[in-house]
Amino acid sequence: MLDYIEPVFRPPSEWKSLILQVTNGCSHNLCTFCDMYTQPQKKFRPKKMEEIEQELQMIAKSGAQVHRVFLADGDAMTLPFRRLKEICELINHYLPNVQRISSYCLPRNLTNKTVEQLSELKSLGLSLMYVGCESGDDKVLNKVEKGETFESSLIALNKIKAASMKSSVMILNGLGGPKLSHQHAINSAKLMNAAQPDYLSTLVVSFPLGEERFAKGFNGEFRQLNQPELFQEIRWLLENLELNKTIFRSDHASNYLVLKGILGKDKQKLIDKVDLAISQPSMIPLRQEWQRGL
Repeated sequence: MLDYIEPVFRPPSEWKSLILQVTNGCSHNLCTFCDMYTQPQKKFRPKKMEEIEQELQMIAKSGAQVHRVFLADGDAMTLPFRRLKEICELINHYLPNVQRISSYCLPRNLTNKTVEQLSELKSLGLSLMYVGCESGDDKVLNKVEKGETFESSLIALNKIKAASMKSSVMILNGLGGPKLSHQHAINSAKLMNAAQPDYLSTLVVSFPLGEERFAKGFNGEFRQLNQPELFQEIRWLLENLELNKTIFRSDHASNYLVLKGILGKDKQKLIDKVDLAISQPSMIPLRQEWQRGL
């Protein structure tokens, strides 16, 4: 029904949502681990407001019952506050039954947005930010050209919390390779402890188009972690997390080991499951390679 510029990506939990493409691509698009927006047709640009309104009119006329809207592509929150406000107002006007609007969010997207502005967007329904922190370790972030730091990520997550929005944070398991695995896990845990996000998920870093571009940041010395190393890294992360009531998920298709729980009450149960995967992998169901994907 809608005229998307393909490919379009969304968080797994937004599978029931209307995907409203308000930007194309990603304004940063330098992260060496990400191949999502490297195609020529995904060059970043905001969509014109009249096009967005026409699409919302079309959805409204179709009679579709829409309760959730996800603002695509990967960098919708880079739009100015006034543009985001106008988009949310249009959604509320044409789709009055919408209960939640969400978006991917790079920490840098919030640099020029105040807590008061975010609170106003929250009042219009924009209540959930998917923040790809990837790591809390500055050395890892620099090597993968994320353009963020521990501090910039924490500032953004604190702004989201202060505006009474919810944050869903993603950490990439294996992002630092063997040499940086331990500090990647420890400093990612420190970042999460400081931010106390509502949701936390981990994905295993994957390279469907090859790892040559990524390995340049490691001077060609990067190696992907094997299963035991991935499990050890997630164990370091879990044992150093001190979260109060964060919903934790490590069930994305890229993961070998599925983990679900609430941190902190399920912390030891999750660690025990990881320990079993490390010591007796045949005793626990693990995804086979053919079952994994992005």
